[in-house]
Amino acid sequence: MSSDASTRSPIRVLVVDDSAFMRTSLSRMIASDPDLEVVGTACNGGEALERIVALDPDVVTLDIEMPGWDGLETLRRIMAQSPRPVIMVSSATEQGTEATFNALSAGAFDYVPKQLSSASLDILHIRPDLIAKIFAAESVRTRRPAEAALRKPPQSLGLPQESLSAIAPQIVAIGCSTGGPKALQEILPCFPPDFPIPILVVQHMPPGFTGPFAQRLNTLSSVTVQEAIDKEPLHSGNVYIAPAGLHMTIERLDFPEVIVRLRTHPENTLHIPSVDVLMRSVAEVYGSGAMGVILTGMGSDGLEGMKAIYRAGGFTLGQDESTCTVYGMPRACAESGILKRVVSLTQVPTQILQLIQYQKRA
Repeated sequence: MSSDASTRSPIRVLVVDDSAFMRTSLSRMIASDPDLEVVGTACNGGEALERIVALDPDVVTLDIEMPGWDGLETLRRIMAQSPRPVIMVSSATEQGTEATFNALSAGAFDYVPKQLSSASLDILHIRPDLIAKIFAAESVRTRRPAEAALRKPPQSLGLPQESLSAIAPQIVAIGCSTGGPKALQEILPCFPPDFPIPILVVQHMPPGFTGPFAQRLNTLSSVTVQEAIDKEPLHSGNVYIAPAGLHMTIERLDFPEVIVRLRTHPENTLHIPSVDVLMRSVAEVYGSGAMGVILTGMGSDGLEGMKAIYRAGGFTLGQDESTCTVYGMPRACAESGILKRVVSLTQVPTQILQLIQYQKRA
């Protein structure tokens, strides 16, 4: 929520769901925040498009599974006819997760999972996440055109080209949140099958999503992408996705073997898995051979971990503001002065590969 929230109009939200229970539940959760207003509801895709034209909401929440036009088809029509931030409300079933990732690729801002319990929809727990994402979605929508024009172009900060040969990355740790699934789908397919070092990824996701997401990335990429397994040795050219609900760290055994460790502690972190927990571990094990990459996301998870890599002499790379869905996590690192390079999303794999190539020639 912005500091001037009290001086501006409430964010206007349209709730779309075929379930009357869900429409009521979501509407009550959203309306419980004084800076949000539910301007209407719709029970199917056709009605949603009509309400968007009539009400011009700032943000739309959209169910994935609906009769007639499903959420994905409705999203595509919204983006074609009246584009605006859409937050998908999805289930953690196999069908629901696949549809969610398709929706993110089709332009959805983010998603919030609804989980089924044995008796009823366990829905109240999503309120903080839902409200935070509505505010984030509106902040992206209200960026002034002039603001975008004034943003600095993608830049290569820090080390000059001639000093790159002194850098020898031995591992890459990537952290991301909102906008991360789409970003990872864009950059991981750029790595060749003989990529010479392992990649570890923390993407904030709820339980039930990281496994299917890893499988999806694996089908799109030349490198092997998998959900991480406890005590599994790291292999060059493999990408390890931290499972939801578990912190991912690494541990060195007899040189040179390094293994993945998955644990529930520390339990006092805002996110599990945590980017900070992963990157601090990577810095401790690899020192100056560590490379940290911070991508789009809300909040500041990753700041302390990127600091650890920076202080260990490793390489720190951040996504620039203009290509972030939400410029939160990279902003925190940029404002702390710990990023050695800031580049656009499309330049991230190029930057990593360039460092690897310099390392090979050194």
